[in-house]
Amino acid sequence: MATRTWDAWNYRESAEVSSRGKDLTGFTVEAVDGSIGKVDRSTLDVGSSYVVVDTGPWIFGKKVMLPAGTIDRVDWNEEKVYVDRTKNQIKDSPELDEAGTYESDPAYRDRLGTYYGGTYDRGVL
Repeated sequence: MATRTWDAWNYRESAEVSSRGKDLTGFTVEAVDGSIGKVDRSTLDVGSSYVVVDTGPWIFGKKVMLPAGTIDRVDWNEEKVYVDRTKNQIKDSPELDEAGTYESDPAYRDRLGTYYGGTYDRGVL
């Protein structure tokens, strides 16, 4: 089986997001160990895609930004997004500011990509 390097800012083929070109806003987000909230915003930008998840009461109403590469698959019928990270890995990620200005901040995106890249086994899938 061939390995490939984890790509933080592009959706995996298994998610079928890029090929469908559909917005994920409103979809429920499932970590490997349970639900973490709903997609508040999503992008389809090649090389810089991500979702912002409203975690509700789970982590005190905070929003978290997940690089597109963390999305393993999408159940389009059930409107669920499955990420291959745990709740704690997501909770411990670099914090997204209240105003959402970090979304376009290259330094924040670098920190986020490095953080999530480090949660994979040497960055290889």
